[in-house]
Amino acid sequence: QVQLVESGGGLVQPGGSLRLSCAASASIFSINTLGWYRQAPGKEREFVARITSGRYTNYKNSVKGRFTISIDNAKNTVFLQMNSLKPEDTAVYYCAASTSTSFGGGVDYWGKGTLVTVSS
Repeated sequence: QVQLVESGGGLVQPGGSLRLSCAASASIFSINTLGWYRQAPGKEREFVARITSGRYTNYKNSVKGRFTISIDNAKNTVFLQMNSLKPEDTAVYYCAASTSTSFGGGVDYWGKGTLVTVSS
């Protein structure tokens, strides 16, 4: 069982930056994909970014060029660097993990989420 704990959310002004972290409670050796989803108020949860064990990454179109996902295997931690934030990025951000090489077959583990609010 892998537990995921997010941190780094908060209030930021439009154009600002935040870095989210997701620490896994156990070795992520069995995990092949780590990533982030988000859920804005009144909307469904949506994919944001993922990184595979082979360091392949992909992103939701609207965050490409602004968000960067990375991983520190030694610390069992995945990061999401978010730059040029917009009000429409406001959401609860969830860390996700899968034993598959994509989230197409579903997410095996979820974090509890961290709130990001982009507002002036």
